[in-house]
Amino acid sequence: MDRLSSMNAFVRAVDLGSFAAAADSLGLSAPMVGKHIQFLEHRLGARLLNRTTRRQSLTDFGKDYYERCRIILAETEAADALAEDHRSEPRGKLRVTMPTHFGRHCVLPVLLDLVRTYPALELDLSFGDRLVDLAEDGYDLAIRTGNVDNRAGVIARRIARQPMVVCAAPGYLERNGHPETVDDLGRHQAVIYRRSGPIPLWRFPQHDEPVITMAPNSRVRLDDLEAVVDATVAAMGISWLPFWLVRDRLADGSLVRLLPDQENFLYDCHALWLQNPLLSLKVRVAVDALAAGLPRLMI
Repeated sequence: MDRLSSMNAFVRAVDLGSFAAAADSLGLSAPMVGKHIQFLEHRLGARLLNRTTRRQSLTDFGKDYYERCRIILAETEAADALAEDHRSEPRGKLRVTMPTHFGRHCVLPVLLDLVRTYPALELDLSFGDRLVDLAEDGYDLAIRTGNVDNRAGVIARRIARQPMVVCAAPGYLERNGHPETVDDLGRHQAVIYRRSGPIPLWRFPQHDEPVITMAPNSRVRLDDLEAVVDATVAAMGISWLPFWLVRDRLADGSLVRLLPDQENFLYDCHALWLQNPLLSLKVRVAVDALAAGLPRLMI
């Protein structure tokens, strides 16, 4: 067996906690991951993992070997990236995780254009709102909306800003009236997007003044953006949503934009990747393409 491939399988099994998870991320079978680790143990003459039917844990020697393997694999990746840059064409698998709706509607079209441009580039995309660990989950790039925490070893670059708009269905406005100011919104029912925690505040910039925030009244709270749009079209209340998501509904009249003279709050979108002295060409090209392409989809 190839020693580097076996090291990679070993590190991935430790990072992800099981042979099955490592196999899924590497495109292998779980028994093959086990064979890679057995190959290393036989070659080294020492056990790397203590394995039972329920769990696995590193031996003392395995802990030291794991750290060395991570360094070797990082250096190997850097060397490959150097060769990749020398060829001046991105190639290989690009693993990206992104929010479901923003990813499908906005990020995916840009990345599909990218692989059309570079035939040697492959995409492995994951759609979901779960925060991931780039190192442990094996992603090259993460796309996230909203504020991002400063994390050691992770680089964040803002690649787009989403204008947020308030909208409602004509039927709702006929029954409840048309709000004219931000203060008026507090007298209306809202359809809220919330995943967990407290209800997020709606934000409204003011020229040379602090941003106005408000906590909307709501009886309908959903953790799916398109469900929020559907409920708003069904006249269940007003909503505060990214313009790109409701653009078509505003155009066909099923939703009406409220407070048209109000400046839009701009919700940031970031690309995140692991800090590396030599950023791979495939990641650099992808980030540049997103920074160039996404702003056009926001308006």
